[in-house]
Amino acid sequence: MKLIKERIIASVFSLLLIASIFTSSASAAVGSANLKVTIVETNPYPAKIGEYLTLNIQVENVGGDKADNIDIEIVPEYPFSLDSKTNTVQNIGALNPGRTATKEFYLYVDKNAQKGVRSIDIRTKTGDGSPWSEKTFDIRIGTETFDSKGTVELSEIISSPEVFMPGDSGTVTVTLKNTATTPTVTIDGKDYDTNARIQAAVLRPLSEGITVKEAPYYEMGLVGPGDSIKLTFNVEVEEGAKEGIHNFELEIEGNSFDYNSKKNIPLKVDSSNIKVIPSKPLQMVDGKAVVEFDVANTHPNELNSVSIRPEAEGLKFYPAEYFIGPMDPDELFTIEFDAIIDDSDAIKDVSGSIIMNVTANYNNGINRHENVAGNLKLETDFQSPGNNSTAAITGGLLLVVIPAAFLIYRKKKQ
Repeated sequence: MKLIKERIIASVFSLLLIASIFTSSASAAVGSANLKVTIVETNPYPAKIGEYLTLNIQVENVGGDKADNIDIEIVPEYPFSLDSKTNTVQNIGALNPGRTATKEFYLYVDKNAQKGVRSIDIRTKTGDGSPWSEKTFDIRIGTETFDSKGTVELSEIISSPEVFMPGDSGTVTVTLKNTATTPTVTIDGKDYDTNARIQAAVLRPLSEGITVKEAPYYEMGLVGPGDSIKLTFNVEVEEGAKEGIHNFELEIEGNSFDYNSKKNIPLKVDSSNIKVIPSKPLQMVDGKAVVEFDVANTHPNELNSVSIRPEAEGLKFYPAEYFIGPMDPDELFTIEFDAIIDDSDAIKDVSGSIIMNVTANYNNGINRHENVAGNLKLETDFQSPGNNSTAAITGGLLLVVIPAAFLIYRKKKQ
């Protein structure tokens, strides 16, 4: 009997011990689970490489007891870093059951970070003597992941103007097409839509002397199967840019990291322009001349609003300016101007020639250009009014002297 009582007492103590252990564990579990942590906002989303990121973190007391002194700590790992170590831990204070509080943390995303999904740890505790409770969150960098299987390809590139000149501004328009041909596709027994998401697109110059003025595109939405979208970027070529082919890189963020792509975009720079060449000798007779020029477009693309204007001191030209209009590559026009003396004293030099300049104005896209064919010599036999009088007097004297001489000769002969 005594032995039975001892065994019962031992069993009771064992049960009490086991119960206390489970109660202790349950209490710890309840205590660690009292606080629910949620990232309620990520700004910007997705996080941008080389820029700051704001995290709004919400803490909710989901337990049945009051939390007296809540601390929240963020544990960043590469590629994230805090703006200041003093902001690693923030205190919320007391929080009653069912109540929430929000804290902001500022993180920097390393400039060499890779696009994709990265994780970050957030820890909380309910008081000074309480253990830390930790939860891991995923943060997307540079792109958001979707299950869509549409693929974006570069289908067309249009530059305006087609060929830039140094100093020109213009646009580069790219057309992106979703190459999918059906609304859905089945992979490993699972159906996926074939929409293509273009989350971001940026055009970056790869050579010096070229700049992109247009900001990157963000969140352009869905492009359905077989559909296209056009993106236009403003670009500028510096005055000192080298001639030849310059390249841009079009970086596209698609459905996910696997669907991101980079495309090469060429841009041609050529300084060839409108040439103005005399097509026959430049000569003036009796104060008048008809000057003729060949006008050629030597640029690789069409030039618009082409006009030619001759100038020379002391001369008037009719028409004052010759408007040609558009000119295709390698197109040639022959034009004429009537030139009339306006100020004879101002134009005569030692060689008896007049210096002419012929200016060509034209548009390459939206850019107005001008080049001058200068120091053209218009040869003339023009003489000043004084010299003309002397010549007239001299001629008159000869008319008088010659008959007189003839008469004298005849008289002597008789």
